[in-house]
Amino acid sequence: MTEAASGAFADLEADELRERFDAENYVAEDEIVTTVLLALRLGKPLLIEGEPGAGKTELAKVLADGFDTDLVRLQCYEGLAAENALYEWNYTKQLLAVQAEEGGVTDGRTVFDEEFLLERPLLEALRGSEEPSVLLIDEVDRADEEFEALLLEVLSDFQISIPELGTVAATAPPIVVITSNRTRKLSDALKRRCLYLHVSPPSFEKEREIVRRKVPQLDPTVAAELCGITQRLREESLLKPPGVAETLDFGRALAMLGDSEEELDRETLRNALGTVLKHAEDVSRVDEELLDDLLDAATRAGPETVEDATD
Repeated sequence: MTEAASGAFADLEADELRERFDAENYVAEDEIVTTVLLALRLGKPLLIEGEPGAGKTELAKVLADGFDTDLVRLQCYEGLAAENALYEWNYTKQLLAVQAEEGGVTDGRTVFDEEFLLERPLLEALRGSEEPSVLLIDEVDRADEEFEALLLEVLSDFQISIPELGTVAATAPPIVVITSNRTRKLSDALKRRCLYLHVSPPSFEKEREIVRRKVPQLDPTVAAELCGITQRLREESLLKPPGVAETLDFGRALAMLGDSEEELDRETLRNALGTVLKHAEDVSRVDEELLDDLLDAATRAGPETVEDATD
């Protein structure tokens, strides 16, 4: 990234960044704060890997909100092509202009100019406002390996080559956050251009704090209990272990059902499993024995841990 990118955050300090995270109710350990701070000050893209639901995408959203800037999102998928990520031409409009001899097509101009250009996320992020936007390249591991080659010019020099127009360089290079669920190995060339952050499933204490901030209407005891349950579920060999997103869904469901101010019971837990488990095979694993274990985990995580947190 260019010096202009890092210059926007040259004076940013860790305490200020942490305050911005806190203002957005994002719980960040020292490792996250330090790595994000370095990415901002060095002007480097940030590659975040981890299990689904660990909060990778949320970090990009928090940065956009925390710095009051735009979030430009490129959702990756198998077969993602250049025209869907960079730009494409409005062929219908070009054809109509040629047929009608409009838009200056007959006076030495061409249909390959700005009027007919359709911006896609990468080009949009480069040609945004004078303030750096946040470019989220989400789940890059879902795209083909060839797509990574398209990113190299963007991530190296923050510019895009358009044969018909020339090179488009960013005025204010965006803050780039790239996420990966590690479904395939990413290229060394891509990794070299990034700072790296691995996001693990949260500890009980961190998850409880996240629930407290994101679902404040929940009784603290119930919040601790549901975190105990999700922590216990992650010990099972599930097709899709619950992430933080599922824990929050669980908490919001309890609040919506009116069970936010009383201890969890067996029936409530059984009925709410669909908020934390997303495969029929996983739900079927929760037999009576495991249900007992989950309730035990909830009991152990309840009042005692809440008292510890308030001491």
